[in-house]
Amino acid sequence: MSMSLVHARTTRRSFLLGGAGMASGVLAGCSTAPRPTLAVAPQPVETSIFASMYGEKPDELYPLPAIPYERIEPQFRRQMVPDPTGERPGILVVDTANHFLYLTYDGGQAMRYGVGLGRAGFEWEGRGQIQYKRQWPRWTPPDEMVARQPELDPYSIANGGMEPGLNNPLGARALYIFQNGEDTLYRIHGSPEWWTIGKSVSSGCVRMINQDVVDLYDRVPNGTPIVVTNLLGPRPVV
Repeated sequence: MSMSLVHARTTRRSFLLGGAGMASGVLAGCSTAPRPTLAVAPQPVETSIFASMYGEKPDELYPLPAIPYERIEPQFRRQMVPDPTGERPGILVVDTANHFLYLTYDGGQAMRYGVGLGRAGFEWEGRGQIQYKRQWPRWTPPDEMVARQPELDPYSIANGGMEPGLNNPLGARALYIFQNGEDTLYRIHGSPEWWTIGKSVSSGCVRMINQDVVDLYDRVPNGTPIVVTNLLGPRPVV
């Protein structure tokens, strides 16, 4: 195998596993320290990457268990792909038609994640921005949701919401979507229910595998523009 191919695979692996920040559309450099050679049988490159991506994260405030990535359809695993959005670098794009979230980069590339979306009647589309982000957030369902589901009253805004943790519906991270300075009440957030990725089951929010939302959280700053749209149809205007 040529040295250039080894370098390309190493660079792709380190980029997929994290450490690539986004600020004003400019990529920060990243590097990996040399690792000792281990006497183990060789593994397919992709298998090794996904095992690392979706493995345990014991250093989290609430340690995340490994995700059985083999049971997730391959297109919904985190990966760098040609950018289909037409947006400039540094934009988040949620493709509601295909259950993908893209973070656009220079060079016509985008990091793609699989997401779960809202059930019919709870979808939201438009342009906005990530006003702020939270690690291990509290969950406070809106009063409208509590009215539909009275069993959620113990976690209402009036009662202070649900404590963060592995069973919290917002998962390990949440990114809060605002439009024209107003809270849309929609979030990009983690979820322990990895089997819902690629489906429309939530009450309108964009849910991700916890390991993926941790990765996304580290890549985007507050103020990042976001477009929630059906890439097969007309785009929301600015």
